[in-house]
Amino acid sequence: MGQEPRVLPPSPNWYCARCSDAVPGGLFGFAARTSVFLVRVGPGADAIPGTPPFRVIGELVGHTERVSGFTFSHHPGQYNLCATSSDDGTVKIWDVETKTVVTEHALHQHTISALHWSPRVKDLIVSGDEKGVVFCYWLNRNDSQHLFIEPRTILCLTCSPHHEDLIAIGYKDGIVVIIDISKKGEVIHRLRGHDDEIHSIAWCPLPGEDCLSINQEENSEPEIPNGKVTAQTPVAKGCYLATGSKDQTIRIWSCSRGRGVMMLKLPSLKRRGGGIDPTVKERLWLTLHWPKDQPTQLVSSCFGGELLLWDLTQSWRRKYTLFSASSEGQNHSRIVFNLCPLQTEDDKQLLLSTSMDRDVKCWDMATLECCWTLPSLGGFAYSLAFSPVDTGCLAIGVGDGMIRIWNTLSIKNNYDVKNFWQGVKSKVTALCWHPTKEGCLAFGTDDGKVGLYDTYSSKPPQISSTYHKKTVYTLAWGPPVPPTALGGEGDRPSLTLYSCGGEGIVLQHNPWKLSGEAFDINKLIRDTNSITYKLPVHTEISWKADGKIMALGNEDGSIEIFRVPNLKLICTIQQHHKLVNTISWHHEHGSQPELSYLMASGSNNAVIYVHNLQTVIESNSESPVTITEPYRTLSGHTAKITSLAWSPHHDGRLVSASYDGTAQVWDTLQEEPLCNFRGHRGRLFCVVWSPLDPDCIYSGADDFCVYKWLTSMQEHSRPPQGKKSIELEKKRLSQPKPKPKKKKKPTSRVPIKQELCDRNEDEGVKESSGPVENGVSDQETEEEAREPELPCAVTSAVSKEPISCTPVSVGFEKSKVTINNKVTLLKKELPKEKSEALMKKRKARSILPLSTSLDHRSKEEIHQDCLVLATAKHSKEPNEDVSADLEERFHLGLFTDRATLYRMIEVEGKGHLENGHPELFHQLMLWKGDLKGVLRTAAERGELTDNLVAMAPVAGYHVWVWAVEAFAKQLCFQDQYVKAASHLLSIHKVYEAVELLKSNHFYREAIAVAKARLRPEDPILKDLYLSWGAVLEKDGHYALAAKCYLGATSAYDAAKVLSKKGDATSLRTAAELASIVGENELSASLALRCAQELLLARNWVGAQEALHLHESLKGQRLVFCLLELLSKHLEEKQLLEVKSSSSYNAWTAGSEGLFVERVTAVWKTAFSLDSPEQYQAAVRQLQSVKYPSATSNTPSKQLLLHLCHDLTLAVLSQQVASWDTAVEELLRAVMRSYDSGNFTIMQEVHSAFLPEGCDHLRDKLGDHQSPTTPAFKSLEAFFIYGRLYEFWWSLSGPCPESSIWVRAAHRRMTSVEQSQQLNNVSPEETEPKASQPEPSRPPELDVRLTEEGEQILRACKELFSEEHASLQNSQRTVAEVQETLADMIRQHQKRQLCKPTADGPAKNEPEQEAEQSLSGSQHQCKEEKSEPVSLPELTKRLTEANERIAKFPESIKTWPFPDVLECCLILLHIKSQHPGCVTHEMQQQAQELLQKYSNTKVYKRHCQTFCT
Repeated sequence: MGQEPRVLPPSPNWYCARCSDAVPGGLFGFAARTSVFLVRVGPGADAIPGTPPFRVIGELVGHTERVSGFTFSHHPGQYNLCATSSDDGTVKIWDVETKTVVTEHALHQHTISALHWSPRVKDLIVSGDEKGVVFCYWLNRNDSQHLFIEPRTILCLTCSPHHEDLIAIGYKDGIVVIIDISKKGEVIHRLRGHDDEIHSIAWCPLPGEDCLSINQEENSEPEIPNGKVTAQTPVAKGCYLATGSKDQTIRIWSCSRGRGVMMLKLPSLKRRGGGIDPTVKERLWLTLHWPKDQPTQLVSSCFGGELLLWDLTQSWRRKYTLFSASSEGQNHSRIVFNLCPLQTEDDKQLLLSTSMDRDVKCWDMATLECCWTLPSLGGFAYSLAFSPVDTGCLAIGVGDGMIRIWNTLSIKNNYDVKNFWQGVKSKVTALCWHPTKEGCLAFGTDDGKVGLYDTYSSKPPQISSTYHKKTVYTLAWGPPVPPTALGGEGDRPSLTLYSCGGEGIVLQHNPWKLSGEAFDINKLIRDTNSITYKLPVHTEISWKADGKIMALGNEDGSIEIFRVPNLKLICTIQQHHKLVNTISWHHEHGSQPELSYLMASGSNNAVIYVHNLQTVIESNSESPVTITEPYRTLSGHTAKITSLAWSPHHDGRLVSASYDGTAQVWDTLQEEPLCNFRGHRGRLFCVVWSPLDPDCIYSGADDFCVYKWLTSMQEHSRPPQGKKSIELEKKRLSQPKPKPKKKKKPTSRVPIKQELCDRNEDEGVKESSGPVENGVSDQETEEEAREPELPCAVTSAVSKEPISCTPVSVGFEKSKVTINNKVTLLKKELPKEKSEALMKKRKARSILPLSTSLDHRSKEEIHQDCLVLATAKHSKEPNEDVSADLEERFHLGLFTDRATLYRMIEVEGKGHLENGHPELFHQLMLWKGDLKGVLRTAAERGELTDNLVAMAPVAGYHVWVWAVEAFAKQLCFQDQYVKAASHLLSIHKVYEAVELLKSNHFYREAIAVAKARLRPEDPILKDLYLSWGAVLEKDGHYALAAKCYLGATSAYDAAKVLSKKGDATSLRTAAELASIVGENELSASLALRCAQELLLARNWVGAQEALHLHESLKGQRLVFCLLELLSKHLEEKQLLEVKSSSSYNAWTAGSEGLFVERVTAVWKTAFSLDSPEQYQAAVRQLQSVKYPSATSNTPSKQLLLHLCHDLTLAVLSQQVASWDTAVEELLRAVMRSYDSGNFTIMQEVHSAFLPEGCDHLRDKLGDHQSPTTPAFKSLEAFFIYGRLYEFWWSLSGPCPESSIWVRAAHRRMTSVEQSQQLNNVSPEETEPKASQPEPSRPPELDVRLTEEGEQILRACKELFSEEHASLQNSQRTVAEVQETLADMIRQHQKRQLCKPTADGPAKNEPEQEAEQSLSGSQHQCKEEKSEPVSLPELTKRLTEANERIAKFPESIKTWPFPDVLECCLILLHIKSQHPGCVTHEMQQQAQELLQKYSNTKVYKRHCQTFCT
């Protein structure tokens, strides 16, 4: 076996994506609790020939909490390096040869959940944590990089084996990302498909994507674009990636395509020997391994612990092979967490797996069979017992709720271990084999259960119906005593089972009738020995080998010896004074018979006593004897004794286990320590001697380990003392188990047995709250906290529900036992530990530590102190020697004069400052009375506290004010501005406090202070409101800013800022606010804006309500009313597109009668508008509002609003008989629709407001020479112009639904459009920007054509106004010249910008031509364009045209008129289509006008068409 003892190690940690790893050459490591265990595999393991080739060779100790990640460096030459991550926040790099830390980092702020050593970069270790932060750490240059990719919990990460910068990360929510660390963690791919935790990521061992023949189209998943993949991206070459998830699927992803290419669903495997427990299916950990030499195969775990080898070559067939398919019971029985490949020195390819069943298994990849199994422990090793019948069979009671039976004599397997869990359901704290019956094992648990297992059958155990109230401490087989002993020979068992529990009772169980009641032996003891007082609390029972004498250990330290059959008390041993933990009788086959009378005992005291009871037992005296002297005393341990065992091979050789972390072998007869074993990293609970090997001992402890060790191989002979003991303590503390107890309170004697129970509690209580035992992940804890189901195979563990021993602890608290009229609190371990922790926190630091320590020096020094002090006190004159002595022994200042005391205080104070405890220094100075000095020192060092400042007034007012100011400055440095301001207020510095708060943007607090402490009219307050308002306004918090402005009595600003958001509700509130504060003008404008916003949403009711807010908006209400009626009218005629539903007012119902009459009727009823004065007031209101003229780009809603404004004025003017104004406003409305190119709306205005034409207006105007006559003529002309177009279209085709031609820009019609429209005369080909469809023509149109035609054609003479034709021609000339000039300027600029090249002009010409031909204002004909015009010529043309325009009277220029030449062309078109319609005279007039005024390019061509 070599030097190292053989160990049954702790279980590998659960639920970690990578906490085991292996390197070529045969070294495997797995994380277990706070350390890593190393296993040598293969020929190098020096295993006994014939046994499996592996050996646990050591442990990496250093973390203080659970190790969550472990990874080796897989670079040749540094296989000895590995990295670990832990819940203590550190990542450590280790050298496994020396088992020491090389370096470490604590960069993570959160729990680390993933770790990997890059297979490409020798010194790169990557780790990820629960908050999604990834750290890359380069070992050689001690450099790191922080990456934050996604705010999600990372569960696993794996570096690419082919590219040094790529890392795949799996998250808890099923997302997988591939990042490039050279690009600051840029996401190369985001792979979506899994919908639950990602447990494992494996890269394909071969680069490229040729190793698998996956059909590109085969996968049914949609392709998801994942990030930007550029040509330079290393991923572009491609590689496969496999991921395993809790969603029960494995997915293969293609990196070149960034999507999934294959999905494997886990099969539901039927177990041999029964179906699957339904709960097992719910728990799954899906881990993967992609073998290096077999890239077409993939190993995965499955539901119940099986391993599968998937064949990836046939992607359409989901084909897999089960590991160990042939041999029974070789598979894991619970889920598998990690798979690690390992190549041994003799080139075997192995695979190591760790599982929830607490086994580590090794698989041969060639045969898929299990080579060997390493069992492990998931809890404290509480009890060890060798079978007296089946030699070499060692039973181990473990805190994970399982009993292990280890066949230590197995030749083929060093670790031949079976697990028994059925019926246990709790921590196993006591074991005892039947002395003669094979396979009969008694067990006791921490919840008071006693049971019997038959280890040769698979039956569940028999459980005694009588439970202990507390933990079972000890079990022992002994002869039956009454009442069990009363039956005849055949009616009673030869041996009964005795159990001692934490409540202090010993029960006798009948193994034949465990269902019957067990008997408390105290009754027999009391009756036999006529005892009237209260019996002691029993903590241990032990029978002498011959079965005639029973020893009981008690809580008060006494041991009582009883003789069978009636348990007569023959002796009491008053040796120990603390609770007795263990009693052991010497075996009977020694060389001297009297040795069998030796009884060794151990207690909570560290001393072992051996008593020789031969005389007492043989004397047979009537009254009991009391023994107070031991036969032998074994001293050396430094903590309580938990277990004792005599060697069956020697005389008087004893081994002891102790809480000091060691096991000690003694020669008791010589009282000599022989050897000391220090292999455990925790407190020992049990120890037992091998029944076959005299040199071999087994021990168990709270480090979850059982060690097999040889006495001859131990280098130490006695337990560690002093410093060594402290070092061992540190070693134990480095693994933070439940801490050993400190000194107990005088009244509380807590049995170690109870402590043993307590430990259970410790584990159990913590289990119920989560997988932690004193900060360390305890595997049994994990088992029960995470997996509260019954296992589905014999090799599994624990109960259905989490074990919680909280009630046990409560029980202890309540049961108090009176002994000798003293009350002893039996048990309250867990709360006690807490209270001790609190006491520890509360324990104040000494204010005079140096003096105290000097008073604890050696005896000689203290004696010398007394002499120096006596000399100083009694010398008559000052003595230099005495002064020197006193200076050296400053602590004597306490006993001499004040000056020396001040020196002592000074020295102590300096010490406190050096040790970083300024508050203690301040206290000393206060004692001295130097408060001012304390304050000054503290202020200089920035160490002022509330306490010091509170004491400052003692030193005077000025000192106090100064101290408060200094403290306020200090607080500002510490960013505690509000607290600083409060302190300034305490010295009435209100302005300073307010300014401090304001300058640090604590406006709310500043206002509160100013408002509370300053006069209301103080300008500071207004300034605060305004400053805060400005900040809030800038940040977009308009409502709060408005409050500030109101606070500053700046209501106008408040309304303005409220309206800034611009939505209807804000505008309405702002309008109401402005109205309340008397800002009428602002209120009106905001109410109007609000109404316009509501108008856009077609909320007519809301708009009217908003306008109702202000009296001055009465006119606008009329406009909105008219607009609403017009919109409803257009909607009904389907001329208005309505995208959203409109909320109309009630008065829009009913559409009978003329439109104008309906409008005035509604105004009268809804707005009480009936007197001329009201009409006049409305006119005045509306005339003050001017809207800009329309263009082809004016939005239709805005156009309608502006239009209705003009129409409202027109209707109001008609009502007050102001016909001039009415005509002008009507003309403006018509012009708006004409300018916007909305012909339909223009025609609707005509039909609604001039249903009978313009004749009635002519009558009303009367005098032909009135100033409005030109306006009226224009209005009439536009009316005829519209009718002319409608007439022409009715002739052009019978299609009533043909789309209407819409003037996009009548004044600027392009030649192309004109030619299309005038040559082809097809309504379908006219410009497609039609806003509204033309209403259907009445069917009788064709019948009455001539009559109507004549009427229209007669009226057309009004359009042929030569005066207007001449003016329009001059205007066209001006526009054309200006366009030409603009073109020339553009060409010139282009030439300046373009550098002259040989072919430059040739290239530029066509470009310019294209630009001009496509220019928005007019498409010039290219033939005409080619004739160059000089600049003087253009200037001359412009001047002439402007002179001509100037000569026209203003009345003609003021009011627009339809394009005369356009009307001529329409007439000529009608003539060409229907020759009979147009008279010769009209045709001649039209042709003359065309010839005379078509000198501009726009009309020249059409003139040629019609006039030649």
